[in-house]
Order: sequence, then structure tokens, then C-alpha cells
Amino acid sequence: MSSKQELSDLVVQVRRDIVRMVHDVNSGHPGGSLGCTEFLVALYNEVMELKDGFDMDGIGEDLFFLSNGHISPVFYSVLARKGYFPVKELATFRKIDSRLQGHPTTHEGLPGIRIASGSLGQGMSVAIGAAEAKKLNKDSHLVFTLHGDGELQEGQNWEAIMYAGAKGVDNLISTVDYNGQQIDGSTDEVMNMGSLRDKFEAFGWEVLEVEEGNNLEAIISGLQLAKTNSGKGKPVCLLLHTSMGHGVDFMAGTHEWHGKAPNDEQLASALEQNPETLGDY
Repeated sequence: MSSKQELSDLVVQVRRDIVRMVHDVNSGHPGGSLGCTEFLVALYNEVMELKDGFDMDGIGEDLFFLSNGHISPVFYSVLARKGYFPVKELATFRKIDSRLQGHPTTHEGLPGIRIASGSLGQGMSVAIGAAEAKKLNKDSHLVFTLHGDGELQEGQNWEAIMYAGAKGVDNLISTVDYNGQQIDGSTDEVMNMGSLRDKFEAFGWEVLEVEEGNNLEAIISGLQLAKTNSGKGKPVCLLLHTSMGHGVDFMAGTHEWHGKAPNDEQLASALEQNPETLGDY
């Protein structure tokens, strides 16, 4: 277990990694990455049960699948800072012959990456397969996923959500980054989906909500409650109310930084707001 200060310091350092990585190649997705920083820091450092090292089978440990793969900067940073690969490798993000592609891929052999998730809407289906494999293997560990709320406009999600509810895949905890933003505007403007709670419940899921989705303590409490509710015949959905671009004032709460890199002046401002804590790569 990490202390509250250690987790807070890690959150700030991961934010620095995100904006520096995207700025360096003038490419990437900082908005959603910043919005999910606290979640992934909490998940990997406080909530999931993980073995030392990495293998693709993941037997005897919890698994995580990132469905909205475009937020790779935060995923790579959290994995590196957890020790899956050298932190200095973050400097290769989106560069030729790098293992850190813009969207995670498995053929690069990067520890911590179990699926390629460049195409949206597929993570739930893969996670259900992994969850059912754990049941067949008599492995009591859990499978976690993360999805964008805009990503849920992809139809394959709902086929998978229907299956998980109907078949009682109750070792699955799926979190939705509920920030109300996507690349072209707000989710309500692009494709209003109504109540996600009502939809998941209609498909047979247990639904929990975290209103302060950028608060470490609230996230940890929500995930621990989700774990408590697992194994009871229903998959669990955690609706995490976040702010896109959280932690950088000019990026926060807007879709405009979904896939836009900061310039030199903007980078300096973002870094000033997030002072170095654990050492830059």
C-alpha cells in the first residue's frame, strides 16, 4: 500500500509525463489522459492485486484492459512508474521503432500491454473472455476495464454489456470515464446516450457512481466498493465522473484538448502547475 502523499506525488509526476510526451512529438491525447490520471494511479498502486513481473496469461493476479486506447500517455506513464519498463523509455513515445505507439499494441512486446486498443469499443469483449477464462481456471482474481463515455456510442460495447449481464460475469469491474466530452464536442451534442446508469442496470449490471472522479480517496473507496460487490452474480459498472484535462487549468473541462498537443508556452504553464515530484524521465 502507498501513502496518500506517495499517491499524490505520483499523480503530479504522471501529469508531467503526459504533457511532456505529447509535446515532444506534437501528437497524442492529453485531455482524457489527464482526466484518468488519478484513476489509473489508484488502480495500479492501491487496488489491483498484481504479481511481480509480467506474463500474458495473468494467472493469479488481477487484470486490466484499456479500451479507450488513445489515452496511452497516462497508461504508459503509470506502467513505467510501476516498474513494468524503464521510465526513460517514455521519451520514445510515438517515435519510429518505439514500443510506445500512439495506441497500445501487443506486437511491440511492451510489458503491461495485453491487447491492442486503437479501435474503440472492443475492450469489453476481450475483458469478458479473460474474466470467463479466470472462472474456468478457478482463479478468483478480478478483471478491470476502462472505457470512455463517448466510446460507448460504439455498438459492440452493448452486445458485450448484454452478454456479461445475461451470463453473470461477476468477476468483471468496468469503469466508464464519465467526462461528458469527446473529440467533436460534448457527448450530449454528438450522440446523447441518456442515462448510462439506467442502461447498464437494464442489461443486468450492478452500477456504482463516484461523483469526485479526480479525487484519489473517492476513487479508491469506489473501487473497493466495486470489489466488495463482485462475485454476487452481476458484473459491476463504476461511473467515474471526471473532468477532461484535469490538473492543467487551460485544458480542463473541454473537448478541445482531446487530441491536441501543447506548444512550448503552454507546456511551461502545465509544468508550472504540476511541479516535479519523483523525477522527470
